Amino acid sequence: MDRKTWTIVTGGAGFIGRNVVAELNRRGVERILVVDDLGHDARWKNLRGLQFEEIWSIAQFREAVAADRVPPTQVVYHLGACSATTETDADYLLDNNFRYTRELAEWCLRGKARLVYASSAATYGNGEQGYSDADEVTPTLLPLNMYGMSKHLFDLWALRTGALRQMAGLKYFNVYGPGEDHKGDMRSLVNKAYGQVRERGSIRLFKSYRPDYEHGEQVRDFVYVKDAVDVTLFCGEHPEVAGLFNCGTGEARSWNALAKAVFAAMGLEPNIEYIDMPPQLRGMYQYFTRAEMGKLRAAGYAVPFTSLEEGVRDYVQGYLAKD
Repeated sequence: MDRKTWTIVTGGAGFIGRNVVAELNRRGVERILVVDDLGHDARWKNLRGLQFEEIWSIAQFREAVAADRVPPTQVVYHLGACSATTETDADYLLDNNFRYTRELAEWCLRGKARLVYASSAATYGNGEQGYSDADEVTPTLLPLNMYGMSKHLFDLWALRTGALRQMAGLKYFNVYGPGEDHKGDMRSLVNKAYGQVRERGSIRLFKSYRPDYEHGEQVRDFVYVKDAVDVTLFCGEHPEVAGLFNCGTGEARSWNALAKAVFAAMGLEPNIEYIDMPPQLRGMYQYFTRAEMGKLRAAGYAVPFTSLEEGVRDYVQGYLAKD
């Protein structure tokens, strides 16, 4: 990487963004422009221990992009977005997740920088169309919430205009790991479950409302944030890798398996309670997600993913238990 140019990480005080900056530092990169709004939550704590040159607000950065006043940049990791699946302000999501990304993409496409951006597995909706990241599948997807729709709209724009041939978009599945404490209800179950065990000695999971799934046997593709970061930087370092790519493990694991991994990491016997799912969630709840990973593997990413048990153990023992 050319040390004379900058690396930009939007959402650099957020969950994945913070971990991207930390890994860039580990690889010797410190000329970093962090873009984020710190607000009133605890995300500022994610900046502790990081090395970077500048931090700009989102408004300041968007103004600089519009006026072409961004310093010479090699790669932009655009990870800043509203990631709350419960956010109902559609206009806000359109501006923050779609228009902002398009403005930045158009700037990058003028030869300014390589762009790697965060899409989302939420674009897959209820999964009826499967979880393929093939270009021909993308237009058929029907997101279940406005967050997923705001991400999907940019994917469609990038596909329709041909911009995807010059950038990489990553559909992150269920990412967990250090740096997510500020996310409130959007924290991973690993983070929440650790607190539940410390508080009352048990973990609560939603009951199943489908006869083909036992309670807690609903499955997700859980990916450790360290793996998500490695995939992200791989795309940034390989400009020949272009298109939409799933970022998961390719393996579906149950909530029960995740809960048992948390108990094992804490050296405790499992104690799982099954609770009623709120009625408003039952018609929108996903019972199965699993990333199809053939496209990323074909693009040259050959690193094995961390197992659920190993990732949970590292997160619990190396981070949560130390806080």
